[in-house]
Amino acid sequence: MEFSAAVLTAVNQPLSIERVTLTGLAPRDVLIRNAASGLCHTDLEIMCGSLAYPVPVVLGHEGAGVVQAVGEDVVSLKPGDHVIASWSPHCGHCFYCERDQPILCEPLTRHQPAGLLPDGRSRLRLNGQMLHHFSVVSSHAQFSVVTESGAIKIPQDMPLDRACLIGCGVMTGVGAVSRLAQVQAGTNVLIIGCGAVGLNAIQAAAFEQAEMVIAVDRDDSKLALASRFGATHVMQADDATLEMIKAATAGRGADYVFEAAGSEAALQLAMEATRPGGQLVILGKTEVNRKVGFRFGSMMGEKRIIRSSYGGARPLRDFPWLAQRYLDGKLNLDDLISTRLPLDRINEGFDAMRNGQGIRHVVTFD
Repeated sequence: MEFSAAVLTAVNQPLSIERVTLTGLAPRDVLIRNAASGLCHTDLEIMCGSLAYPVPVVLGHEGAGVVQAVGEDVVSLKPGDHVIASWSPHCGHCFYCERDQPILCEPLTRHQPAGLLPDGRSRLRLNGQMLHHFSVVSSHAQFSVVTESGAIKIPQDMPLDRACLIGCGVMTGVGAVSRLAQVQAGTNVLIIGCGAVGLNAIQAAAFEQAEMVIAVDRDDSKLALASRFGATHVMQADDATLEMIKAATAGRGADYVFEAAGSEAALQLAMEATRPGGQLVILGKTEVNRKVGFRFGSMMGEKRIIRSSYGGARPLRDFPWLAQRYLDGKLNLDDLISTRLPLDRINEGFDAMRNGQGIRHVVTFD
């Protein structure tokens, strides 16, 4: 079959909308007819070359849609099921899966950086040549092919343009607070960076009943959103921010700190603002080969420091949980979406991201 997809053919070039070919389904494959795909900064990193990836490639890893077809060995899904794609499928039996670290699944980490599905092969062709998958999802297309554990069934009444956000930004922010750090009620929580991940960490801290939820950013519009998502205090990021945080927390610093800005300055502030005995979760990222430094003394005081890419996600458990929270009115996804765009305007969404405009731009399909 043929379908339209946004293809990156070279770094620092816009995406081109191409007709690509599906070669067929393997026994454990699931074919998803995408309804929506969120634009993420990781896509932008590939486009600008700060994160190396083979091209040509169909980008996108935050997708949701309806199962169109399944391979002969798929047992958990059927055509018509509504699903969210996960960029962290796992085999269940490798070294890391056996040690309850499925995000490090060896087939995934071996083949995903090469632009292949977990079995080491591509299912896509462009003009007869192999086309790479991005992060085993490639959701900036009318259809995606994922392995069975990478398609997570959700309630049929969950709006798919909001469901797609759960696949990356929502899971990362909420999971960091609720699953990974397990924030306790009555504690003080600091979130540095109020983009998609940071806003979701804020609302998770609020529904975990943190006593104080402090949001820090340079952008007034994002701080306004932070208040809507549950922040009790908002602070501009400047030279006085650390003093303000200390003043709000009896001079100690926050019990839990979540760094979601992805800069050296944000990392240093996060280190300094974590109280002795507190916990810091680093969610932001910068160029993979860039060295960052911080004051060694800011690590002292028995602080627990964790780097997380997916907020301790267990997609099979967590995606339906998050979808149900939205349906119950307890998770704000509506205010995360800045614009909805058709596939042929996807470059406009990435241009807005480059300019710091909006939180999430979502491609929707008819």
